[in-house]
Amino acid sequence: MHTTPPSARSAPPSLPRHPSALAPLLLAATLAGCAAVGPDYRAPGPAVPAGWHTGLQGGLHSADADADAAARTRWWRRFDDATLSTLVETALAANRDLHGAQAALRGARARRIVAGTAFYPTVGTTLSGRRTTPSLSAAGPALYAAGFDASWEPDVFGGKRRAAEAAQADLERSAATLAATQTSLAAEVALNYVALRGYQTRLAIARSNLASQSETLQLTEWRTQAGLVGSLQLEQARANREQTRAQIPALETSLAQARNRLAVLTGRAPGAVDAQLAVATGIPAMPATLAVGIPADTLRRRPDVRAAERLLAAETARVGQAQAARYPDFSLSGSIGLDAFTPGTLASGTVNRSLAASVAATIFDGGRLRQQVAVQDAVREQALYAYQAAVLTALEDVENALVAFARSKERQAALDAAATAARQAAQLASQQYASGIIDFQTVLDTQRSVLALQDALAAAQADGATAVVQLYKALGGGWEPAAAPPISNDTTASHPP
Repeated sequence: MHTTPPSARSAPPSLPRHPSALAPLLLAATLAGCAAVGPDYRAPGPAVPAGWHTGLQGGLHSADADADAAARTRWWRRFDDATLSTLVETALAANRDLHGAQAALRGARARRIVAGTAFYPTVGTTLSGRRTTPSLSAAGPALYAAGFDASWEPDVFGGKRRAAEAAQADLERSAATLAATQTSLAAEVALNYVALRGYQTRLAIARSNLASQSETLQLTEWRTQAGLVGSLQLEQARANREQTRAQIPALETSLAQARNRLAVLTGRAPGAVDAQLAVATGIPAMPATLAVGIPADTLRRRPDVRAAERLLAAETARVGQAQAARYPDFSLSGSIGLDAFTPGTLASGTVNRSLAASVAATIFDGGRLRQQVAVQDAVREQALYAYQAAVLTALEDVENALVAFARSKERQAALDAAATAARQAAQLASQQYASGIIDFQTVLDTQRSVLALQDALAAAQADGATAVVQLYKALGGGWEPAAAPPISNDTTASHPP
């Protein structure tokens, strides 16, 4: 990425008439068109696999980069849950962290504009009046002056161009950081929503089992009073019920925490969404199919990867900026003004003009400027490794999410069959115990199995929905991507000469 400084549009009004006086101006203008020192940035192209190591199965299929763009951008709508969609879109409009990222983007945009102004001359105006007093008894004449001053520092060695490149890269990194915040925010809302619905489902299961175990305890009390069973079975039934009751407060605590978290994520105080989430609507169902692109598509969409690449671009440009500081600085200044003894005669007063050029260079600094280049090059190298780590992390996130999605369906199917069998076994055990066919321990065992398997099934269903959310987040969904540079197979990045 290169930024070309604007050329001088017109000669200063104070140009001297002698041609030799133009030499400093012409020399500086000529040198300003030279190439900037330092490395020219070339985006590193990480070597990425053609397909996913895990493979696509269980409702996952490959698609080109644009095939499922709309679904990835608003992926939460795939759950067909109006409450979830409302919460996510409210968070994207009101979340405080997101507003902070938007403010950072505005600041980066302003800094980019500031960096661009360094190419232009500075022009100012003065208006003054003074009176001299040559002696204590007499005052001298007043002198009034008005004029314009201009100064310009031509970008001879490209330091300002590199600074502008860095500011532009920082702006693009801030935009990518904002997108990463949007992606993470949408996923966090969805994850907390799935967790909340999971806690509600598990609470309902625990309360249902508590009611069933209370009936068993009542039956055991009757049988104890009738002398059919001893106190041991009565205490076992009571312990079984209280063990189930003890799970409810923990689930209620987790449920309240999830509600409070959702309120804060949507920019509101805890308790603001309690009424909205009071009715338990069940855990969001996993979509039947999901479109997954190739790894290169994922890297183009991942905003955190884009932010890391833009940081590398900015730090590479700053290497050239540090190198330019080792070379001389050129400056041009000029002024034109009018002098008169009264304010009314300034328009016809004496004209004063000046033009000056200067060169400043560091002769000895103990190696400070050279070491600053070395420091910045080390910072650039750190940014390169951080970018490479971000790429690997992105690939890992997708691979893990693919595995979780595929295996979650298998786990849910097995637990559903086991829970159905456990319910039937518990019903049979209760009937046979009431008839005196089996002992009480079998009833207790079947009741514990029902609770454990139903709870595990609800947790697996929540894990399945969580896997979908994590997969969409890993694929970079949840924001509108702008045009991005292609991901190539070039594994090198630019290095300073």
